[in-house]
Amino acid sequence: MKALILAAGYGTRLYPLTLDKPKPLLPIAGKPIIEHILEQMNDIEEIGEIFVITNNKFTPHLEEWAKSFSCKKPIKIINDQTMSNETRLGAIGDLNFAIKNQKIDDDLAVIAGDNLFGFKLKDFIDFAKDKKTSVVAGKYLDKSIIAGRYGTLNVDDDDKVLEFEEKPQDPKTNIAATACYFFKKEDLEKVDDFMKDNKGDNSGDFIRYLVEKSIVYTFIFKEHWFDIGDKEQLKIADKEFSIFL
Repeated sequence: MKALILAAGYGTRLYPLTLDKPKPLLPIAGKPIIEHILEQMNDIEEIGEIFVITNNKFTPHLEEWAKSFSCKKPIKIINDQTMSNETRLGAIGDLNFAIKNQKIDDDLAVIAGDNLFGFKLKDFIDFAKDKKTSVVAGKYLDKSIIAGRYGTLNVDDDDKVLEFEEKPQDPKTNIAATACYFFKKEDLEKVDDFMKDNKGDNSGDFIRYLVEKSIVYTFIFKEHWFDIGDKEQLKIADKEFSIFL
């Protein structure tokens, strides 16, 4: 199994904090966001290698950071070659780039580099191993919070995903889709097919596509989740995440 951290965004909503620093290197509770994620990956025996995909602007920053960060797993920084927010590949575009660039032919855990989760990543991986399918992490939220902001997952009694809706104004369910995924090797092969007819900006679009083509389950958690998109969310995450440590 391999792991991929998506870190190729330009963090424009966090300017000026991210003018010269990638969002995953912003500090939360005293250390970079990405380190909170990697510390959990350290405990997962099945993960043999970790890729971090970024852009041309922030590749030097992450390469320099990687030299000083001690990790049990080998970390490789991938440059998607984009130069600006306007030319970015998007989440699935970067996933597709990483698969081809590194010739990934294995199960793959994928996490957005600006998301922090309260559940144990090992439990998420164990759940995926038990189901033997691709999995997306889902979080119970009030529908008023979800509306227009998060994708939603409609699931059956066994937590199999029946339908994915992208940021509905009137959500059918209170399960928000998060940017934490486990893709079976066989499902990774569908990424390139998806990209032929779709843009790669939104990971939810691929989940909707995958639900139609394969079997996807959701790992539903109740613990905290921080999706750090702007300065206010960064401030809240820094304050509240410190309490949980």
